[in-house]
Amino acid sequence: MENENFFENINAYGKWKSELITAIQQFQDWLNTTRLEDSEQSLKIYETLQTLKYDRITMAFVGEFSRGKTELINAIFFSQFKRRLLSSEVGRTTMCPTELFYDIDEPRPYMRLLPIESRLEDTSLTEHKQNPLNWTHIQLDISSPDSMADSFAQITHTKTVKASEAKRLGLYDIITDHNGTEIPDDKAVQIPMWRHALINFPHPFLEQGLTILDTPGLNSLGNEPELTISMLPNAQAAIFVLAVDTGVTRSDMDIWRRHLKSFRRNHNNGLVVALNKIDTLWDDLKSEQEIKDSIQRQCTETAKTLGLDDKHVLAISAQKGLIGRIKNDADLVEKSNLLIMENILCNEILPQKELLVRNTLINDVIDMMQSSKSILLGQFNARKKSITSLSGISGKNESVIQKLLEKTREEQKIYHRNAENLQASRQILSSQQKRLHSIITLGKLDQQINQSRTLMKGSWTTTGMKTAMKVLFEHISSTIIEAEKQIELTNRLLNSIYNRFQTENEETNIKPKLFSVASYKQEIKLLYEDAEEYRTSVYSTMTEQSFVIKKFFISLVSRARNIYFQLNKDSDDWGKRILTPLIHQVKSHKQELQIRLEQLKKAGQSRESITERISALTREAKLLQKHIIDANAMLAAINSPMPVILHKNKTAEKDTAIQA
Repeated sequence: MENENFFENINAYGKWKSELITAIQQFQDWLNTTRLEDSEQSLKIYETLQTLKYDRITMAFVGEFSRGKTELINAIFFSQFKRRLLSSEVGRTTMCPTELFYDIDEPRPYMRLLPIESRLEDTSLTEHKQNPLNWTHIQLDISSPDSMADSFAQITHTKTVKASEAKRLGLYDIITDHNGTEIPDDKAVQIPMWRHALINFPHPFLEQGLTILDTPGLNSLGNEPELTISMLPNAQAAIFVLAVDTGVTRSDMDIWRRHLKSFRRNHNNGLVVALNKIDTLWDDLKSEQEIKDSIQRQCTETAKTLGLDDKHVLAISAQKGLIGRIKNDADLVEKSNLLIMENILCNEILPQKELLVRNTLINDVIDMMQSSKSILLGQFNARKKSITSLSGISGKNESVIQKLLEKTREEQKIYHRNAENLQASRQILSSQQKRLHSIITLGKLDQQINQSRTLMKGSWTTTGMKTAMKVLFEHISSTIIEAEKQIELTNRLLNSIYNRFQTENEETNIKPKLFSVASYKQEIKLLYEDAEEYRTSVYSTMTEQSFVIKKFFISLVSRARNIYFQLNKDSDDWGKRILTPLIHQVKSHKQELQIRLEQLKKAGQSRESITERISALTREAKLLQKHIIDANAMLAAINSPMPVILHKNKTAEKDTAIQA
């Protein structure tokens, strides 16, 4: 009862990524064979392969408590265990954010739980993930579904503490009972036992690089800014789960406005609203059309409330979908609309992920391939030119050979001047790079961050604290704009260097790899908007100042620093490689000229050496031609799009909006 289309497309993505890795490894071997490899290329290839190895597709399930998020995860991914693997019964809801993935460095299944007390530390979740000692480790027994279910039940556990302790942990500002009366600090309250859960599980989807993020309700989302500032925006898909029996409640709308805003802003696709529990509308006293119309109205109203197109809202029954798959009831699975939702997710997230991988990783490798191929083409043409030249002087007198020697020496002088010009250009570009680095250096940013932190902590008023927040992000934004201007100057200089080289060397046709800060600038712009929303929120006004400052730096400021770190790294990598194609061309041409000079000298001494050299050059040309053919094959392989498996189930042809 599995959705073959969904499974096969996820597997197709994994296979496509595996083929990319193979093609890049072949390119690395090809560079060794052709002796074109250098240390910068080797490092870039290694980094690309490592990134592809650990690359993941993240699918986040978001919604208020008791909307059926965990049940939906069970239905899509774990129905083959013939039971609810993750706890989703009434009264046993997920209490902490949970990530399910496959750890390729530690294939043995495990669950790691981060104690709730870690909230007292000035350490982000990202930093905690890098240190397994901070987590409670539970080994999983995948041969026993009952044992695994018992282990997974840990994420539903709570603990009893005083209200004052809950406030100290930043879980609550004011704790009230069901009547709205504030609970005294010495009164006992229930809080989650764990802050975050990591589950390493050998599921076929997870092994292909899929990560599932299961988030708890509104309070937990608000208490962990990293979820909304970093983890959710970086997901390829977000499934916002609502319940048809409750409609869009106030807390649902709070989650939509406060925690899915960034996702909608950053993604054109990948957002699905799952209106769950439609089985509550299945009424034996109503006709099938009446039920369908009722569900359609609910979806239309939900879309209108959220400001979405109807096609983004899908009515489902996670529970009936799970039961249908466990009992092999095809009709029930189809009626649950689970298959349609899986197909929508598949059709939206995989093309988006492929584009992201190409733009961030593969295009750099393609540039290296084309540059290396261009060098070999130059060498191939030089061999042909030498063959023609040597064939032309066979039987000629010594004066003709002497003229060719003089002409080749003149070419050599020109290339020496080109090499000198290139060295001068390299020094100018280096100074431009230093100016850029002085603008975006992390040391300068850290100094500004520390000054802002001191101002905020020393502020006597909330207004003063908020002003310091605004000033910091205005400084961060203005620095990006300044960096953009500097990079535009460097790009113009780089274009002029390549154009001049092109003019002086007609056979050369290499375009420079320009740099852009557009993506970093956009990230900072969106982060600035998030910072403004946080700064002006009721939370930052009503919450104790130390908690506001702590969250501000752990989530927003750390994210800004990560963007700057990546910008520094990428610009440095670019700076090291911007003239590499020209340098390789100059070195290659210099070698060709030296070979031609030697050939002409020998030709003047012995006619027999000409025939031998022509034969040797012919063999070299054939080998170069083979290398060029191999390069074309690798380029074709790495440019091949990811295959998309066509829909195979009959529900795929139905309207992807609402089905009863």
